[in-house]
Amino acid sequence: MRDLPDQLRAVMLGHAVGDALGVPVEFCSREALETDPVTHMRGYGAHPVPAGAWSDDTSMSLAALEALCDEKWSFETVMQGLVDWLENAKYTPTGRVFDVGRTCMAAICRYEDGCRPATACGLEKERSNGNGSLMRIHPFVLYAHTTRMSFGAWWEMIENASALTHAHERARVGCLIYAFVLFWLLEDPKKESVARALRRAECHLGNYSERAAYGRIFAENFANIPRNGIKSSGYVVDTLEAALWCLLNTDSYRDCVLTAVNLGEDTDTVAAVAGGLAGALYGYGAIPKEWLGTLLCRADIERLCHRAATAWGR
Repeated sequence: MRDLPDQLRAVMLGHAVGDALGVPVEFCSREALETDPVTHMRGYGAHPVPAGAWSDDTSMSLAALEALCDEKWSFETVMQGLVDWLENAKYTPTGRVFDVGRTCMAAICRYEDGCRPATACGLEKERSNGNGSLMRIHPFVLYAHTTRMSFGAWWEMIENASALTHAHERARVGCLIYAFVLFWLLEDPKKESVARALRRAECHLGNYSERAAYGRIFAENFANIPRNGIKSSGYVVDTLEAALWCLLNTDSYRDCVLTAVNLGEDTDTVAAVAGGLAGALYGYGAIPKEWLGTLLCRADIERLCHRAATAWGR
């Protein structure tokens, strides 16, 4: 197990770098990226932001991480952070908010309109199963792992954290599967930990009907699915499948996130989710220095990581 500051930076910056790599080519087709693959940080493209800019994935994650630094944190304080991001552009690298998911926006607006508790704000319909809670769940896993929460407590926390915006069971199950994988990578940073985590997740999710939506992930031959069998859309199942597939089929942080970005479609989120996991697996030192050097507001993210490490007592 690596020390906490390294783990926090590895996951948070691993996620942010993946996000930033994917932002300029979001919505690009796989075919287009096969012709002009991403190999380095680009600027502009899909969004009018410079190289190194990250999107809502990282912004919402930073809002959650800052809330979790307070020993008296609550889901209301987490949601207030999301309001500050959406309304005041807090936690953004360029002072502007862009690329906000419809489900996230609707849930935050419900909170602003007086919906309480915060965990009742998430949308519950089947069509509200985008990746908007999956992209911001890792700070809660870092908190659970560091503070050694009981299994039941962290399970409930992950479900509630998803329900802030995405309350349908399918989205919550996706976050739980991701939480198992990240938790075990933090505990034992080896690729074999992924399989162990997935076995445990499958067992503990036995009473959840939506576990079936993730059946391919639990199959022994999941990593052997050909690239053309992997979808990279904003649907939560597709995003989690793609991120795990990239992690299992590469051997470095660099290759993992580039493989994720070059799948096309929801490039920033697939690469962010994969990047957080790859950061946990390979460590902070594995993130290419040239990418970290280009990442906007890197120092702000690192300061928040150190603040969390201090607040969590490690």
